[in-house]
Amino acid sequence: MRFAPSFLEELKARLPVSEVVRRKVKLMKAGREWRGLSPFTSEKTPSFFVNDQKMAWFDFSSGRNGNIFDFLIATEGLSFPEAVERLAADAGLPLPKNSPQTEEQEKHRAGLHEVLELAARFFEAELTRDRGAKARGYLIQRGLGLEIQKRFRLGYAPGDKFALRDALAARGASAETLAEAGLLVTGEDIAVPYDRFRDRVMFPICDRSGRVVAFGGRALEKDVHAKYLNSPETPLFHKGGMLYNHHNARKAAHEKGTVIAVEGYV
Repeated sequence: MRFAPSFLEELKARLPVSEVVRRKVKLMKAGREWRGLSPFTSEKTPSFFVNDQKMAWFDFSSGRNGNIFDFLIATEGLSFPEAVERLAADAGLPLPKNSPQTEEQEKHRAGLHEVLELAARFFEAELTRDRGAKARGYLIQRGLGLEIQKRFRLGYAPGDKFALRDALAARGASAETLAEAGLLVTGEDIAVPYDRFRDRVMFPICDRSGRVVAFGGRALEKDVHAKYLNSPETPLFHKGGMLYNHHNARKAAHEKGTVIAVEGYV
């Protein structure tokens, strides 16, 4: 049975690796990770590590590594479909029914994910260039140094009306896909679609798996219509059902049972 990538990502988002692994391995906290004795070799010094943020485990004694599916396959001898079924039951997720329509939908969603990732990389690169100087100055003024900028993948959308559109068109992205991803402004009265985000500091918004699904843009000029501008609703982004930085905070929230929610990006 073939499983849609979005379903597998949802399973990984719902089940921390440490929760799955500790059923077989006694884990101890080690900084941001967990460690324990290898389930594959006989050892006295722990060399088996679990990183929930990376959604992966690493066994340095045997040279093996993987995700939650790989762990069940390696420790219980399950097939991949059996591992998925077991974990879906643990997560309380019903197994999806495959059809040509759902497969086509998954391909479509993958295309949107791809252009949004390309857009994030474009904005990141623009922040480091000469025309991103004002955006860098704003971020430094707000106390967001280089390490924070890289960690949260902050970027800059140039003021040119077609900067992103042309850059991604050169990578094979169509205007229709860019518009559906919320990156272009379109309409019956708009002859040529243009970039939604212009002259703004860019904050990528990610899903629980860390994939970029939308953006928030902070204007650098004072006389603009909207100080903050978010992506519109898209097949991947539903503003009311998503928290900014959830993919980074989910591990700490899971461990402490507490979530601190604030307004805005900074």
